[in-house]
Amino acid sequence: MRTCTLVFTAFVLTLPSFAQSTAKRSLTVDDIYRLHDVADPQISPDGKWVAYTVSEIDKEADRKLSHIWMTSWDGSQNVQLTFGSESESSPRWSPDGKYISLVSSRPGKTKGSQIWLMDRRGGEARQLTHLKNYDISEHAWAPDSKKLLLVLQEKLEPEPDEKAGAKPKPPKPIVIDRYHFKEDIAGYLGPKHNHIYLFDIAAEKLDQVTKDDFDETNAVWSPDGAKIAFVSNQQKDPDRSENTDVFVVDARPNATARKLTTNPGPDRGRLAWSPDGKLIAYLQGIDQKYSAYQIEHLAVVPADGGPSRLLTGSFDRGVASPAFTADGQSIFFVTADDQSEYPAKVSVQGGSVERLVPGKFVSSHLVSQAGHTALLVSNDDAPEEVFAVEAGSLRKLTAHNDELLSELRLGTVEDIRFKSKDGTEVHGLITKPASFEAGKKYPTLLRIHGGPNGQDGHEFRFDNQLFAANGYVVINVNYRGSSGRGEEYQRTIFADWGDKEVADLLAGVNYTVSTGIADPDRLGIGGWSYGGILTDYTIASDPRFKAAISGAGSADQISMYGLDEYVFQYDNELGPPWKNLNGWLKVSYPFFHADHIRTPTLFMGGDKDFNVPLAGGEQMYQALKTLRIPTELIVYPGQFHSFTRPSFIHDRYQRYLAWYDKYLKPSGGAGPQITAETAR
Repeated sequence: MRTCTLVFTAFVLTLPSFAQSTAKRSLTVDDIYRLHDVADPQISPDGKWVAYTVSEIDKEADRKLSHIWMTSWDGSQNVQLTFGSESESSPRWSPDGKYISLVSSRPGKTKGSQIWLMDRRGGEARQLTHLKNYDISEHAWAPDSKKLLLVLQEKLEPEPDEKAGAKPKPPKPIVIDRYHFKEDIAGYLGPKHNHIYLFDIAAEKLDQVTKDDFDETNAVWSPDGAKIAFVSNQQKDPDRSENTDVFVVDARPNATARKLTTNPGPDRGRLAWSPDGKLIAYLQGIDQKYSAYQIEHLAVVPADGGPSRLLTGSFDRGVASPAFTADGQSIFFVTADDQSEYPAKVSVQGGSVERLVPGKFVSSHLVSQAGHTALLVSNDDAPEEVFAVEAGSLRKLTAHNDELLSELRLGTVEDIRFKSKDGTEVHGLITKPASFEAGKKYPTLLRIHGGPNGQDGHEFRFDNQLFAANGYVVINVNYRGSSGRGEEYQRTIFADWGDKEVADLLAGVNYTVSTGIADPDRLGIGGWSYGGILTDYTIASDPRFKAAISGAGSADQISMYGLDEYVFQYDNELGPPWKNLNGWLKVSYPFFHADHIRTPTLFMGGDKDFNVPLAGGEQMYQALKTLRIPTELIVYPGQFHSFTRPSFIHDRYQRYLAWYDKYLKPSGGAGPQITAETAR
């Protein structure tokens, strides 16, 4: 492992073109250690470079490390800017193009995550902020490059004084009086809030702009640097409402903010100012009671006040990442549409939505600067990389995963369409092994996405490819409740969980069996989060599955009330249990009908998960153990809803394969654990 250094001497790497190997191999669990995660592209003010982050696994330290890179706009050069044993994130260009700021907890005068400043030409970075008692949520340069906008939250407990030999102070009790009192990763929520601050770079002076009892997020400078737009929920009790609004405040200490939007639902998302500073683009949601099934539309509001205008109200798809075109006449955005997510644009006057690039892929994090537009793109065969959007096509700018991909023989992914039992058309994907033979029946896995308001799309799926590499066919079903098919399709499961979704999932299994691809005697099922919840529902509804894996799921939904972070949704969708006991019993079907389950089931979860707490899996594990159904419970210490420790992610994939192999392979035993060495 490399030792930490504060020297940011840049080196230039021209990305090679890897020759196609004559003897490709199958994907293995060990390949998780070689994948790179590319994120957060930021275009330089002159449009000549794109800064971004690359995360890779430090296997020895058992953690991910993220460093800052930049690529030239023509894609000919890639420059790694930061090194060492500490991560860096959130690269931001100074408007004069001279500097890049970043967030890092690397060693410096003040410990913890701080803003660091580096000359974009290379050299040694310096620690810019010395914030002992604040956590940094966001930062952005003022248009004149003299100040930074910071969104900070004061820590509940000040950092202890570091005196030699001083004994650590004992922890204090956590006092809670909030309706929404816990959240995954954040833990128990206290009275501190996110506020907007200004940091004078030359004087290294911090001034507070907003001082109230609300949270401010998504803060963005106006083009002239005179104002700041942000999102806040300033209802009487924000915990009992999701009515966020767009506000604007003068960029000076102790200024008074003005509310711009009046929609009773959520007004939020990444904000964008028009180049002339007259309009602010944002995302407008529907009635807040449908918080779990939001279709967000693009809207604009005058920065000086006035009525909002909805630009994509007739476009029945959700949007994200708005950015004005250079002339201010249109707005770019990303939209989720039927298993793809693509860049599009619409006039500031509204009207039809124009898709910018054809094809099947998933894109995110669109940015536009100096007449250039870039975003992250993944497809069935490759993880996310940075791409330029030009003349109706995508041009690849980075290639951090090309070397690994050049070695692999991947499975093929195809669209499937079928009817659910009530006649509803349902869409999905099927992944076949690279060695797939027509006419042969395969052990088949139904893998269920979470959300429920997500979707399975044409993006690189390590898990699906791993299963295909081990001889499985994988089917993904975008059941009702999923995004990408419009508001009605997404909202139809409101207060009726585990009904239409299960019918759609089983219809996908029936379809795949009817084609002769799936072996009806070797069917497996599994998912994470809502995918784990639907796994429990499905195996309690249909005994045909021979193996199941329920990750971070729950079945006794009544017991989740007050245990997880979804109290607002529960009270507004189902009503409290004492007012709707029958409804709660209905959505708790898998637990109260656990005696219908015949499927050997593996339960998994992290012991720090406040999203879907581990108790949900523990209860189902205990139920199946009582019923003498083969079951195991795997607890991952210190992990939240999404895992961060690489060795645990690796272990989870190994256990997936071992469990499915045990019950679905013809031998009746676990198949060989394929590693990179044995696969060659």
